Amino acid sequence: MTYQIRPVGTVESPLVNRASAPKQGTEGSPEAWLAFDPSMADAMRDLEAGDEVFVLTWLHLADRSVLTVHPRDDLQNPLLGVFSTRSSDRPNPIGLHRVRVLAIDGLRVRVADLEAVDGTPIVDVKPVLDATR
Repeated sequence: MTYQIRPVGTVESPLVNRASAPKQGTEGSPEAWLAFDPSMADAMRDLEAGDEVFVLTWLHLADRSVLTVHPRDDLQNPLLGVFSTRSSDRPNPIGLHRVRVLAIDGLRVRVADLEAVDGTPIVDVKPVLDATR
């Protein structure tokens, strides 16, 4: 069985390769833009500066054959199955990024704490829920 995912936009970031990207967004990621396809204008219309959202991405540079990794690429760490890690290398390389919306400019959303590299396809955006939502 196969499934089709249609990107809703792309990441615009100063990060251009995996080697120089932080492992997690809170580890020194530069501000980045989520650039949405024009057909997504209604989907993003209620996003506001200050919102915290999860951005789901397709980690297009990932190695989909990897099933085990040393966490954080540190050989001192024990080898673990990728489902127990946040490794980008995995059978279905879906990235999960908790980011803060800084600004909105038309079809572009400026965010903090995104470690995805430039050109990464955006799959979806979902709000971070608290006890009131």
